[in-house]
Amino acid sequence: MVYKCLFFIPLTTLIHYHQLLVNRPLKGSFSVFSNFLRPNNLSQKMMRVIFVIYLGVACLITGIQFLTEYLKTQDSILTELKQLEEIVIDPVSTNLWQYDYKQLDVLINGLITMPIIEGVDITDKQGNAIVSKRVYDSSSEPISMFETTSDLSWTLNAEVVGLGTMTLYSSSNVIFDRVWFSFALIALTAIIKLSVLFGLFIWAFNRYLALPLKELMSQVDEVQLSRSLSKRISLSDEHDNELSQLQAHMNSMLASMENDRQRLLEDEKAQREWLEQAVTERTAELQLLNEKLKDLAARDSLTGALNRGSFFETAQHLFMLCYRQKSPAAFILMDLDHFKRINDEYGHFIGDQVLLHFTQTIQSLLRKSDLIGRVGGEEFALFLPNAGMDEAFQIADKIRQRIKESLLNIDGQKVTYTVSLGIEAAGPDDHSIDQLFKRADVKLYQAKDKGRDRVEM
Repeated sequence: MVYKCLFFIPLTTLIHYHQLLVNRPLKGSFSVFSNFLRPNNLSQKMMRVIFVIYLGVACLITGIQFLTEYLKTQDSILTELKQLEEIVIDPVSTNLWQYDYKQLDVLINGLITMPIIEGVDITDKQGNAIVSKRVYDSSSEPISMFETTSDLSWTLNAEVVGLGTMTLYSSSNVIFDRVWFSFALIALTAIIKLSVLFGLFIWAFNRYLALPLKELMSQVDEVQLSRSLSKRISLSDEHDNELSQLQAHMNSMLASMENDRQRLLEDEKAQREWLEQAVTERTAELQLLNEKLKDLAARDSLTGALNRGSFFETAQHLFMLCYRQKSPAAFILMDLDHFKRINDEYGHFIGDQVLLHFTQTIQSLLRKSDLIGRVGGEEFALFLPNAGMDEAFQIADKIRQRIKESLLNIDGQKVTYTVSLGIEAAGPDDHSIDQLFKRADVKLYQAKDKGRDRVEM
């Protein structure tokens, strides 16, 4: 029952003071207590540190009070034991001298029944135990024992005869029985003080630190959300302290920021007008450059024909268009005969001129819808939309004859060359330009195997 009182009195006192001083519901009290155990802001951490320091000091002082009361009571019991020894030492000595052990046993039993005595030992002068009695068994020994010992003697013909010793024992159980109420009162007083102080801590920190800080943070959030630097912070607490000084500094900072913002807006407006004009001028230039760069990226730098990647990408789109429209299409793969020998005999400059001449000759024989690309060193490809095998053969043979009849005069060097061609027409099962390319490549090698300067279809 005493333990329950010690638990419930401080708990109810804590809740009562917290509701009274902070004026919050019961749920809020437990929330504050939880925040105290696991603080998440500066004020709660400060409160916990201060309260823990006070709690440590209070526990130390209370422990010293407990120890002082314990030692004081122990000294009092020792004094009572000594007084009791002085009373019973003569009867005990008489019974020992007369060997009246029955009367001695009655006397010892009477001593054992006294509240302060936990045990009695009587020994003879050789140290042998005559009587040894305890009020407790071995399974429930006290925490600590203390005793008083006196000598037993008998005077015969003016001569003192030693009979032995008598020891009276007391224990911590006797002390606790006497000081229990004092201990409980000290503990209860300390707990009530701690509970009241905890409530006062909560009220003081909420009133002078937590609530003003919360109001300050709330107004800072409002300034941030309003996106207007004209709003100022105004705390309800008008006392001259660190928070009011912080408020003044923040308002001064907001005013400075507002002035800087206006100046920046004016500078930004002037720069924006200048940039808009510059961007307008540069945009037109960039569009022209982008078109040129796009065209350069898609074409071979020497011949001006489409490079391999651009050719196959564009040819695939045209091929799918022909496929959807169910119109014919043809693919011509061309390779200059013995071009390596031209480079070795005349040099790479003349070789480049031959490639350029070949490209220009082809372009003069093609339709506007036809597509030409350089897919290798001396290898070129044509994609002919809306053209069947016969029409493709006529174009290919014209190219072959025109090249064979050409005579190039470059730096005093007369150069002739020929070309081999492979033709493949799109079929109903074709879905990719790569299929036409592979079959045309086979036809091209057949033309080379059959002697070059020919069209294979």
